[in-house]
Amino acid sequence: MRLTRYVLPLLKETPAEAQIVSHRLMLRAGMIRQSSAGIYSWLPLGYRALQKVERIVHEEQQRAGAIPLLMPTIQPAEIWRESGRYDAYGPEMLRIKDRHEREMLYGPTNEEMITLLVRDAVKSWRDLPRILYHIQWKFRDETRPRFGVMRGREFLMKDAYSFDLTAEGARLSYQKMFVSYLKTFARLGLTAVPMKADTGPIGGDLSHEFLILAETGESQVFVDKALLAKDWSSVEVDYEDPASVAGIFESFTSAYARTDETHDEAIWAETPAERQVSARGVEVGHIFYFGTKYSEPLKAAAIGPDGQPVTLEMGSYGVGVSRLLGAIIEASHDENGIVWPEAAAPFHVALVNLKQGDAAVDAAAEKLYAELTAAGVEVLYDDRDERAGGKFAAMDLIGLPWRLTVGPRGLASGQVELRRRKDGATEELTPEAAAAKLIAATRGL
Repeated sequence: MRLTRYVLPLLKETPAEAQIVSHRLMLRAGMIRQSSAGIYSWLPLGYRALQKVERIVHEEQQRAGAIPLLMPTIQPAEIWRESGRYDAYGPEMLRIKDRHEREMLYGPTNEEMITLLVRDAVKSWRDLPRILYHIQWKFRDETRPRFGVMRGREFLMKDAYSFDLTAEGARLSYQKMFVSYLKTFARLGLTAVPMKADTGPIGGDLSHEFLILAETGESQVFVDKALLAKDWSSVEVDYEDPASVAGIFESFTSAYARTDETHDEAIWAETPAERQVSARGVEVGHIFYFGTKYSEPLKAAAIGPDGQPVTLEMGSYGVGVSRLLGAIIEASHDENGIVWPEAAAPFHVALVNLKQGDAAVDAAAEKLYAELTAAGVEVLYDDRDERAGGKFAAMDLIGLPWRLTVGPRGLASGQVELRRRKDGATEELTPEAAAAKLIAATRGL
């Protein structure tokens, strides 16, 4: 993508309403713009990054055996009354009426809707287990929307729902989603710590919240340093092997890790003092096993092997997809701007032409742009007629993993500059060698 043809409204100054790093940088980097309190337009750069995160979530859900579908944003109030949640949910739910005075709501979650779909589709134990999921926009009318996409009213969410014939099977489905979350967040460059959590209005008796440690986190968390020392990126699992799944689950839940809502000082004291970490955390995912809380009132059952109906055991599993963009930036930035992990970056490389209008520089930059693009490397080509300092500052703010600079001085000796954003490592290479290195580095992303 040529920057002269793109829509990228960068800001030099930080807007006054931006209180945390991710909000400031997303506004300054031209990723989002506020429409109303807690509701944002996703501009082209932000939307590309959002799609990258969404794709990774899709891939890891399906690797774990979850099946995608899509449910509506607007739901009838009557199904929430059947489950008993309509009046209990609170003012966060946006309640509306259609032109026929039928009561509707903008879905904050989808337990009722998916339970009815499965009730109608699943008749026998042979149809189980099943995990279904979708990625859909949600709305919750927060009292104080703030921190940009970290606590907005409208947000993109992945919610999955498991259906099993037995409690034992339901716990295995829960463990599969737990492991899937570990792998999802690791691919995004995040250490998202699974912590024993309160179930809240969703209900149930088993719940884990996945949080990244950050000073701007909303929750106080207590974590055994032994858990933080684990190699999150090396988790390998065979989802068809219950022992493999259970082993990973046990490995990541045996050490103490809790939010303030479930913190127990007596149990915490059993962790050696030198391993105790107290910090703030940002939630990026939450999973629940709640048994028959929804299937029983909504009469979702299947015929068991003995010919008798069995009420289905359920769990739900949420990831804040749009919130993840803010979380990634909170965890990965420096004084100059965003530092994108490669899997989530909106583009792989920033190609900077230092002297637009110079025939040799233009030709070399154009050739690199064409070669890299043809090889599948996603390039943001800064072909603006601007000062070098301004171009470098803009690219540092955007924070793409690589910057490839073409200038008259380097070309005079047959070289271009390749710089890695993460650590600032810089190399002088021939254009051909630089292109080859970028193609190899981005293969498979």
